Amino acid sequence: RPAIPIDAIFFDKHLDARNLNCPLPILKAKKAMAEVPPGGTLEVLATDPGSVPDFKAFCEAGRHTLLEQSQTDGVFRFLIRRAA
Repeated sequence: RPAIPIDAIFFDKHLDARNLNCPLPILKAKKAMAEVPPGGTLEVLATDPGSVPDFKAFCEAGRHTLLEQSQTDGVFRFLIRRAA
């Protein structure tokens, strides 16, 4: 069994929003977040560069916490903790 790093963050739900343009990643994230328990986490993958400011605003508006944001090979990854 591979070792799991201590700082690894697991997620409750995954949303693949790659190749979708604004506003679809946010709309799908809003729907997916309804399926995440309070305090749970949602992982979103997106390719739209506009998703970076959109997800920051989404988190602020919903009082969610953006735990992690990264980019690898044109794919943006967001890890969002749902507001309690």
